[in-house]
Amino acid sequence: MLDFTVCRGAALSLAVTLLLLASDAEAGCSRDINVPLSLVGASVVANGDDISGIYPDMLRAIGAKAGCNFIMPVVPRARLNAMFEAGLADIMLPSVRATAVASDALFVPLIGSRGVLISVAANVPPIHNAQQLFEHHDIRVAVVRGADFGEEYQGLLTELNKQGRLYFEADPVSVARLLSAGFADATIMATTTLSGAIRNDSRVAGLLDKLRYEPLPELPWGISGVAISTKSLTPADQALLRDLFERAARSGSVLEAFQHHHRPDVLAPSVRAMPAQAH
Repeated sequence: MLDFTVCRGAALSLAVTLLLLASDAEAGCSRDINVPLSLVGASVVANGDDISGIYPDMLRAIGAKAGCNFIMPVVPRARLNAMFEAGLADIMLPSVRATAVASDALFVPLIGSRGVLISVAANVPPIHNAQQLFEHHDIRVAVVRGADFGEEYQGLLTELNKQGRLYFEADPVSVARLLSAGFADATIMATTTLSGAIRNDSRVAGLLDKLRYEPLPELPWGISGVAISTKSLTPADQALLRDLFERAARSGSVLEAFQHHHRPDVLAPSVRAMPAQAH
């Protein structure tokens, strides 16, 4: 089990680094910044009204020094997508470039990421590509509604849905419960997301060590980052926030936080440093 002290130490290290990075930024968002968050493993954790994790810690650290107050309600991922598209959310974190482009938003890359096939090893034979997954009609797949890893991911879900064996859930914890209870055999998401969800729910204790991670060639590496709304924010606020997140990305602190929160075997299939050209 991951040492809680190490996790808190990693969060503190991230916060200190980001405070230093933001120290010479021009102070002052013009208003409170609305950042609805969805549960994402160790990245966003909710314990009642207490919101923590890699991304909330980053936002608080940036805001404290840059003069920006981030309001962080927790909502399901599908609702967050709709809010951002309608201009009711100022920031979507995490996001992918395609979502930002579709919403005419600014996009700042933070880490390399991809979704992988994660299955309960005892229930599912090894799967090496999407075609093999399609041919095993007995494999039931659960995913988070509103999650997105690009066009290839959406195409894969479309085919699974046509076959009648795709289940949509509100958050990663719900997916983990289906896997643990035997109502689903596999999921497609970031390994870190599912790992964090399992650690945060005692009802699925022990599930992590039963899982197999299988990257599919049809789901390539992409970029996870932050989308900044051009619909709801002033140009000055857009520019300030873009600068702050770009500083965080260049520091490498976000990737470092992931490395402290997750075992190497869990991290490696889904999270890596961004290629140089993505900066």
